[in-house]
Amino acid sequence: MAEAASIGRSPLMDWFDKGIGLAFPFIVALVVAAVVLLAIGENPLDVFALMFAESFGTQRRIAATLSAATPLLFTGVATAICFRSGVFNVGVEGALVIGGLCAAFIGFTLPAALGLTLIPLAFGFAALVSAIWLLVPGFLLARYEVDEVVSTLMLNFVAFGITGYLVNGPLLSEISGNNVTPLVHEAAQLPRLMPPSTLHTGFLIGVLVVILYGVWARRTPSGFEAALVGQNKRFSSAVGISIPATIILVMVLSGVISGLGGASHALGQLHRFADGFSPGYGFTGMAVALLGRNNAIGIFLGAVLFGALASAGTTVQLFSDIPLDIVNIIEGTVMIFAVVELGRISLKRWRARR
Repeated sequence: MAEAASIGRSPLMDWFDKGIGLAFPFIVALVVAAVVLLAIGENPLDVFALMFAESFGTQRRIAATLSAATPLLFTGVATAICFRSGVFNVGVEGALVIGGLCAAFIGFTLPAALGLTLIPLAFGFAALVSAIWLLVPGFLLARYEVDEVVSTLMLNFVAFGITGYLVNGPLLSEISGNNVTPLVHEAAQLPRLMPPSTLHTGFLIGVLVVILYGVWARRTPSGFEAALVGQNKRFSSAVGISIPATIILVMVLSGVISGLGGASHALGQLHRFADGFSPGYGFTGMAVALLGRNNAIGIFLGAVLFGALASAGTTVQLFSDIPLDIVNIIEGTVMIFAVVELGRISLKRWRARR
């Protein structure tokens, strides 16, 4: 009946529905933020105009927004791969941090004479270690049905503990103070795209990852099987799809992409690893995936949106008395209503199938 109901609908109407679904949580968030601003005596329109100008007003601000969005492209895809398969992986944050440390380690320990080959070596090592990192909870879920939320969440704390020990112990820089590793070699640093801004070629790699994710999700048998497992495990098993193999596949892919994101941030943004490497990119990536409905275009737009909020939030305080907490209110409200809207859509589809 769901298919029958869709007969006669044009692609334009489908795109319109997707656009409404993407915009709805953001509109509600702006309304909530406006109420808070009015309560503290500020003009919401003036504040929103200032935030927009600080996000997209000039070429320099656009570069800052895209730079802030770069890690979210990776974490959004890494989360969406699991979400669309019915696997609630919350361990992207830990895998990102592990990948960042591995990439930085390659960047400052291997000889500088290797030149530009340091970059693919660092990315490859980060992707490999992060894939193994998330293979563990994937295997536990597939083989022993260990709850992936608990296992991946606990692994985040393990990742923070391991990286914190290493960056403050064996890998601590002797000349740069506390909590950081040595700088990676210049040849291992990702080139800037719009100097003197911090936007680097990791953004282009992130866009490529989003495109490849879209192709995998819509044009490959494994992508179709993963989506089918997320929709109905019993039916998937009945038609011969291996549920354990699919779970392990999406967890490994999520680890690979998380590692690439960590490497991009270490080599392109920081040029080293530091304690506090990620201010929550993995968890924000969950919001990006939810807001984008696990769709490649939606993930890109969601990453830019959250990047704009992060970019504007760091500078808007310099020009007004608005606290940075207003940005956190917007981000949190977007995530809440993205989940609510996703639940509404799922219920609507269930009723249509009934």
